[in-house]
Amino acid sequence: MEDRRATAILRWYASHARDLPWRRPDAGPWAVLVSEIMLQQTPVSRVLPAYEAWLARWPTPSALAAASPADAVRQWGRLGYPRRAIRLHAAARAITEEHGGRVPDSMSALLALPGVGSYTAAAVASFAFGQRHAVLDTNVRRVLARLMRGHPRAPASPTVMEVRLAESLLPAEPGLAPRWSVAVMELGALVCTADRPRCPDCPVVSACAWHRAGQPADDPDLGRRRQGYEGTDRQCRGRLLAVLRDSGGPVPATRLDAAWPDEDQRARSLASLVADGLAESLPGGRYALPR
Repeated sequence: MEDRRATAILRWYASHARDLPWRRPDAGPWAVLVSEIMLQQTPVSRVLPAYEAWLARWPTPSALAAASPADAVRQWGRLGYPRRAIRLHAAARAITEEHGGRVPDSMSALLALPGVGSYTAAAVASFAFGQRHAVLDTNVRRVLARLMRGHPRAPASPTVMEVRLAESLLPAEPGLAPRWSVAVMELGALVCTADRPRCPDCPVVSACAWHRAGQPADDPDLGRRRQGYEGTDRQCRGRLLAVLRDSGGPVPATRLDAAWPDEDQRARSLASLVADGLAESLPGGRYALPR
């Protein structure tokens, strides 16, 4: 990116960045990893209390590895997408057993951890270890789609072209790439939002290809239909998991029957919880969180 755009965004970030605990100098690699997994598809406002409580209980990977998967699921509470708790627990065990309890700093080692994909690995390598990687979350992808290509939104999944564009925009100055990535991320979260973007407050609005084109509407080919929640298998799974999470031990199937009226959907959702490692089927028709 031209220096003037990068300078404008970095200057804006310097005065508008939110004070988030995982961005502070004392936030180590484990704290960054926990935050990145919690922030997947979850608003910052919901993550903050869960993040603080999680690190207060398990300040290191080895502390979490010594706990049970059931403890992780219970601590995760109602943060949503509870498979992330199981994956974070598995990652803590891998870090403890294979890396001496220290979060690895290489992309290959990070990608080998359970539940860590390309985005999370790049984010941890960048934000925790100061490396130069393109960190393409939803906010960054939206900002770059509008600013550089004039599109209102990014495609449903990152493309090779997107990745190459993002890499080409990373500052060459050592140590500046992570700050650039988080600055663009913050711009997307606070100003260049998905709905009702605050273009007058944008530090690079005059250079934005989408703004200069008159803010064209979404391309129908990029449209996304948001799935409802009421009555879905996801809601059913949440109800069943809440029963298991709130109990002190195994519960009979009759307790779960009362949590959801549709027998077929209940059975299907319960089977998926077992398949995902979020629940265990025990003798006598009982169920529990994973041991």
